[in-house]
Amino acid sequence: MIILDGVGDRPIKKIGKKTPLEKANTPNLDKIAKNGINGIMDPISPGTRPGSDTAHLSLLGYKPKETYRGRGPFEAAGTGIDIKENDICFRVNYATKKDNKIIDRRANRIKKTKEISKSIKNNIKNIEGTEIIFKDSTAHRAALVLRGEELSDKITRSDPKETNKPPEKMEPLEKDAEKTARILKKFIQRAERVLKNHPANKKRKKQNKLPANTLLLRGAGKTPDVQNFQKKYGLKGTIISATGLIQGIGKIIGLDVVQPKGTTCGYDSNLNNKSKATKKALKNNDFVLLHIKGGDEVSHDGDYKKKIDFLENKVDSAIGNVLESINNRFLTILTADHSTPISIKDHSADPVPLSIMGEGTRTDEVKSFDENTYQGGLCRIKGKNLFPISLDLINKTHKFGA
Repeated sequence: MIILDGVGDRPIKKIGKKTPLEKANTPNLDKIAKNGINGIMDPISPGTRPGSDTAHLSLLGYKPKETYRGRGPFEAAGTGIDIKENDICFRVNYATKKDNKIIDRRANRIKKTKEISKSIKNNIKNIEGTEIIFKDSTAHRAALVLRGEELSDKITRSDPKETNKPPEKMEPLEKDAEKTARILKKFIQRAERVLKNHPANKKRKKQNKLPANTLLLRGAGKTPDVQNFQKKYGLKGTIISATGLIQGIGKIIGLDVVQPKGTTCGYDSNLNNKSKATKKALKNNDFVLLHIKGGDEVSHDGDYKKKIDFLENKVDSAIGNVLESINNRFLTILTADHSTPISIKDHSADPVPLSIMGEGTRTDEVKSFDENTYQGGLCRIKGKNLFPISLDLINKTHKFGA
């Protein structure tokens, strides 16, 4: 399963009312469409804007509306934190604040935060008897875990989700969450003091880069109770990803996780190493998920030229390398977890393209992998349908009825 994060888009006037996928020259992606069956897919349901977390759960056959308990646990698991049952977990962004307004939600997409994260960890270990666990993740991301008594995940976020707005106050959604809200307020205040004069930020200022001087929290949650992937499907699986969130999903559902050297969440990721790791994983796994994030990052930045370039010059060659190792024993699924249109710089509810290629799979008249795959034999499906369809194509499903 190849997931091109955020690859779906809307027509862009500057490129002849085409999408980046339509404009890009991607013979290897098109090969899957030409030799397979195609359609479009609503990762959750029509009209629902998916998060990357809920979308991946859905595409892997889990019911997000029943199992999802917030993004935080997946982010924390992705950093390697050993999460306990009642831990309260958060996704964290390093951000830049000026005059009490967030001017950059990702601090210029800061690449390395290990040093400053370690300083926060060493300086803030306990608040009101609650253990504070803080760890850096990929790029501007980090994870926070609260461990203690009388804690609640029923709390609002501090991330305003937009720039030029002040951070939102983290409010309790019920009385039992008042202590948690109080602890988080103190944590953010103390973290900002650590960040204010940190050598890494002084260095950034000298380089005319925005300082990472505040933290934005969102996605409060506890670890979801989900069935182990191998027990659920009888398949041994691996995820190839550099994104902490996706790694965390893999760890929580029991998949092996591989992050190849030189791979990142961005345009600069070494996709050649990802394709090598994928080919290696195919030798001893029943299921491999290859996650490629860079297209989503440039979509959030509104850069259609970079999205086209990423697809043409990085993604397509990497997929071509993987296809060299795929024979008739494999079923290849090519899709996205959500659309991230350049025009809105955020996730949308637009369905994503889907192509499935394998021995015995029906084919249709679709010749290219883009948003026009709706003309194919799969028509329009929901994310929850993808894994059952795929399992049937490898003869792993059971008959319903006599």
